[in-house]
Amino acid sequence: MKKYYRNGLFTVAIVCLSIVCVSNFSKQVTAETIKPIHNSNAMKGFVLLELFTSEGCSSCPPADELIAKVNAEGLNNLFILAYHVDYWNRLGWKDVFSKPEWSARQRDYASHLSTEGVYTPQLIVNGKDEFVGSNETKLRSVLEKKNTNTDIELVIGAIKKTENVVQISFETPKNDNAILNIALVQQDAITQVKRGENAGQQLHHVNIVRDLKTIELNNGNGSINISIPNELVGKHFSVIGFIQQKKDFSIIAAAKADL
Repeated sequence: MKKYYRNGLFTVAIVCLSIVCVSNFSKQVTAETIKPIHNSNAMKGFVLLELFTSEGCSSCPPADELIAKVNAEGLNNLFILAYHVDYWNRLGWKDVFSKPEWSARQRDYASHLSTEGVYTPQLIVNGKDEFVGSNETKLRSVLEKKNTNTDIELVIGAIKKTENVVQISFETPKNDNAILNIALVQQDAITQVKRGENAGQQLHHVNIVRDLKTIELNNGNGSINISIPNELVGKHFSVIGFIQQKKDFSIIAAAKADL
């Protein structure tokens, strides 16, 4: 089930769409860098999932639980990003992980994918297709396919400059028609919700996007600094980079590293 948000009114609908997958590359850069999880020589295809969710939406906990379950299975070539939107905050509970930027990103996807509007929970696959985030049958089908390959290679590395700053380096072919997104990801969190639609529930989140930087690829290599939130200093987090086409939002390469 998906819950639409439009001018304070909610409608319910079910949708099923086809899924397309592409490939991923990453490698270790130095002993001090974040160690990427995957070896570029083993990549045959990948799935990058972007979940739009909220602690203020009663339909979202099953989707959060589903991606946590899949994430724990350690599947090869799977990348998960959870964006907490802010448009449910008006219902009595402010999601501490929510940002208006994530709501804007979802609206951009709605425009590209021609959906009726934004809703939660929504899963978007490789920037191309979308479906209700709690639909495990559909998600399992997506994960089984991973059947689209690409020759584009993306290498990312990272090194902590200070306790609060991580420097991300990247190397990939020049591409004027694409951008590189680099996400700083909190690996897990637990929230005790006190108000709103999920009042009284303890919610478990994984792969929460805390920051997202966008870089033009008119030069195929470079670096960027990202600030580490105070609550993540000294804790484990991830960096996920993914190349996205400007015209149709499709994702054509990705890489992940954990720190």
